[in-house]
Amino acid sequence: MSYRKFKADYLFDGFKMREVGDVLVCREDGRVESILSADQAGGDLEKFSGMIVPGFINSHCHLELSHLKGLIPEKEGLVDFVLSVIRQRSQSEELKQESIRRAEDSMLKAGIVAVGDICNTIDTLEEKSFGRISYYNFIELFGWDPQQSATRYKAGKQLAALFLEKGADNMHVSLTPHAPYSVSDQLWKLMEPDFNGKTISIHNQESAAENEFFISGKGGLAAMYAGMKIDNNHFKPPGIRSLPYYLNKLKGAAKIMLVHNTYTNANDINSAVNFTDHLFFCLCPNANQYIEGRLPDIPLFLKSKATMVLGTDSIASNHQLSILEEMKTIKEHYPFISTREMLVWATSNGAKVLNFENELGDFRKGKKSGVVLIKNLLGGEIGPGSTSVRIV
Repeated sequence: MSYRKFKADYLFDGFKMREVGDVLVCREDGRVESILSADQAGGDLEKFSGMIVPGFINSHCHLELSHLKGLIPEKEGLVDFVLSVIRQRSQSEELKQESIRRAEDSMLKAGIVAVGDICNTIDTLEEKSFGRISYYNFIELFGWDPQQSATRYKAGKQLAALFLEKGADNMHVSLTPHAPYSVSDQLWKLMEPDFNGKTISIHNQESAAENEFFISGKGGLAAMYAGMKIDNNHFKPPGIRSLPYYLNKLKGAAKIMLVHNTYTNANDINSAVNFTDHLFFCLCPNANQYIEGRLPDIPLFLKSKATMVLGTDSIASNHQLSILEEMKTIKEHYPFISTREMLVWATSNGAKVLNFENELGDFRKGKKSGVVLIKNLLGGEIGPGSTSVRIV
């Protein structure tokens, strides 16, 4: 059997930085064989300038919105963003498929090997059938009108069945709620039995309007429903912020991923961290800036020892689909957060929340995690000029 041996200035194995000079050894098919010291590795080394890391995990994306690239104005807030998506979602099938293909191409080039993808339609099924990237398919349900709960639930089950029929496996398809303000109590009750044994994703506290809606029943979301002529009379605001209100509805899930968290505070974080050891906070900083013009208070999550992962959101709310670019944005605003720490979020943590930990996310023997090179570092840290490229 022949092997490839990779040596760079730095080697990150999915959990920690390895000793200077360590060499990653892979089989010809890309599976990891071992990590050896320079003395043990011998000759025939492929040498690189930069840092070798496992393939990135994009824990949150909306691939099916790729045709909306550049069409939605920036920094106009979540409510206007949602309304823009609704208005422009209907496009030709040819445009949608070409846009999805280009978006997946860009993720491959950026070193992404797996994606947690939000699915409201079958639009991404054709591209996913080629198996170029591994996907966890979150079949997302909306339904604020209680009278539509049964219809919406049935449609979600049918969509999930189509993904399974086309080759997705049961471990990587789940019904998932869009957000606490878009799923009625009746729809929650229908969905809850489907959470068992699954990873469940939910958009959490992406806007100030979400917390205002649950505290007072007023604000931008109430105005949005009124404008859309959706009956809101069934909703009685609990008088508390959204996360502590709905978290218990997810108690049956094997893993929980809270996405965005732009307006999540310390009390919210602590309540979630104490709720279960299997809860992950997903940051999508570039999308947060695109939509709301701000970032989550990331030091609060670190102080609470929260488990973190990274996503890109969609190309409708971002300028690119690159996990490295997400890390660069975090580094720009919070320079004390180390590259090593963010790489854990981007690799092994992401693989774990999406149930790919037996295949991807780190350089343990037998895994086919992909090999990515990060170039143009600054003293071993990611900098503004850093770039990533997949080499295996």
